[in-house]
Amino acid sequence: MPTAKRGRRQRSEAMMPDEGFTDLVTARLRLRRFQLGDLDAFVAYRSSAEVARYQSWDAPYPRAGGEQLIREMTAQSPDTAGEWFQFALVLRVTGELIGDYAARPGADDPLQTEIGFTIAPAHQGRGYATEAGYRLLDYLFRARGKHRVTASCDPRNVASIGVLEHLGMRREGHLRESTWAKAEWTDDLLYAVLDREWLSASP
Repeated sequence: MPTAKRGRRQRSEAMMPDEGFTDLVTARLRLRRFQLGDLDAFVAYRSSAEVARYQSWDAPYPRAGGEQLIREMTAQSPDTAGEWFQFALVLRVTGELIGDYAARPGADDPLQTEIGFTIAPAHQGRGYATEAGYRLLDYLFRARGKHRVTASCDPRNVASIGVLEHLGMRREGHLRESTWAKAEWTDDLLYAVLDREWLSASP
């Protein structure tokens, strides 16, 4: 296919929600749509002070808020321009919910997508965030034709920095006191990876 036609096709696909999405599978994990049966586990890990420390919510996380978010996700599809989509992250063997990944294509340019993730405390330190992140990035670049994927995190969040760097994302900036969060000004580290970088580095 000529480059120009391929580029037009990728841009067209990137502007369409993935309404046929079911799941993304790795050796140990599945990224799937949220279900109402996930509510108890979802609220439990979001209510951890450790988990909430560098996130936008406060602990304890309200059950009503969790139910509303899950209902919204069941009615939404991944890759909807300008909208966050939360992928439930579960263990393949047991189906246990251990966290989530999120992705938001740009409203003005859906070929650029931001990602984020949360892992329940009992399941941190086992490589799950990195394993799921590889699969999600592969989906975004290969299946959805993204040009650039970005992420940001607090410089004090050493574990998340490690995940982003293991994923091959490049640190592009350090914004000083750029966000007012939890009664203090906080810094943001900016990370990104381009399609050609991902595709050349991944089999």
